[in-house]
Amino acid sequence: MIALSRRQISEAVLGVLHLPAGDVDDGSAVSGSVQTDSREVTPGSIFVAKPGAVTDGHLFAPVAVDRGAVLLIVERLLDLPVAQIVVADVVVALGALAADVVARVRSEGRLKVVGVTGSNGKTTTKNLLREILERVGPTVAPRGSFNNQVGAPMTMLEVTHETEYLVVEMGASGIGSIRRLVDLARPDVGIVLTVGLAHAEEFGGLDATVRTKSEMVTELLPTDVAVLNADDPRVAAMNAVTRARVVFFGEYGAAVVRATDVRSSRLGTTFTLHLASGESSPVTFAVLGEHHVTNALAAAAAAEVLGVPLGTIVAALESVRKAERWRMEVLGGRDGVTVINDAYNASPDSMTAALKTLAQIQEPGSRTIAVLGEMAELGALAGEEHDRVGLLAVRLNISQVVVVGAGARRMHISTINEGSWDGESAYVDTAEEAFELVRTIVRPGDTILVKSSNSAGLRFLGDRLGDLFS
Repeated sequence: MIALSRRQISEAVLGVLHLPAGDVDDGSAVSGSVQTDSREVTPGSIFVAKPGAVTDGHLFAPVAVDRGAVLLIVERLLDLPVAQIVVADVVVALGALAADVVARVRSEGRLKVVGVTGSNGKTTTKNLLREILERVGPTVAPRGSFNNQVGAPMTMLEVTHETEYLVVEMGASGIGSIRRLVDLARPDVGIVLTVGLAHAEEFGGLDATVRTKSEMVTELLPTDVAVLNADDPRVAAMNAVTRARVVFFGEYGAAVVRATDVRSSRLGTTFTLHLASGESSPVTFAVLGEHHVTNALAAAAAAEVLGVPLGTIVAALESVRKAERWRMEVLGGRDGVTVINDAYNASPDSMTAALKTLAQIQEPGSRTIAVLGEMAELGALAGEEHDRVGLLAVRLNISQVVVVGAGARRMHISTINEGSWDGESAYVDTAEEAFELVRTIVRPGDTILVKSSNSAGLRFLGDRLGDLFS
């Protein structure tokens, strides 16, 4: 974090500063990292005692002090020999501190903020943007999927006076959640990727999801830019609710940043990238799955807005080997067996895209195996959408489906009810049973997809299968 005095931090978070006996507030600066996990504290850190669903960060404040924390942000004064700022809500305080830091750096005229949201593709797009922007200036982007009311501010707090680009992944838990993040660091460039059924139960339906995702662009100024997916009608319609200049990306319709000649294989995807300037270039994109071209186009569109040359954009895209851990991650290789571990999350859209990719990359004479778990948080739509995925597996002629867990059982039922199939679908209760089954049925040259929501835990099954055939 940039250097601020304890008094400046206290004022930023609307807290009350308490100093231990003998400590005089001399205005000296604190510039260590901000941490919510006591295990990550290093000498000079600020520890934010965040209450959690299971435990309470205040319980770990003594550990943070022992590890060298010099300032605590807490909701109640603790009997510890270190400066403390007492606030009403530490999560709100964390966001307020992040907003203050970003505003201070932004006032110097160098920092540009890019916000990314969407039902699918946020983390991949963020990673691609980081790869592009790091080539032209100091860049801060989230680690993993730091995209909520805690993770996003933690990313913002990493900016320094030298930072030129801040990429913020903005996830949502319901109406108003993205607006709160936008209020902390209004994007100069706001990207909306897709609107789908991911988290439909949490949001309260598809209409609520649209309203939530549109919060990325409704607060933008006329001097800002909204980067919208022309291929998603719900996203494209956000053109009507923003004051910002709009740049469309996609393969069809109004897209000015486009992909043509898209071809997929197990080595990745090739396409021709066309920028709004009229420039174009072929791209050999190693990230597996044609659906990731959408994310590449979004990143390219934002980068062009920020003045990044075409050659730099293409070189960066071609340097990325995988989307992210557990996202279309290619493993294995022994005996020609390929394992695609895509079990970090799952929605009807991403499940469809993964199955289509599996079918597209099948080598002549080889087999495909889809190990599928539950798509969580679909609410009343869960049964219908799991049925739809099962039928899609049949229509794509996937050689073998292995359905794992009671939450996904309707996939299995819908496949076996399809008269054209006889034994090509199996159901097991646990990941361990799935591992043993796949190990017995796999043949040289097979391609195995492992796909589920994070809560199903199949990402670890994918790792085990990858290790088995490495």
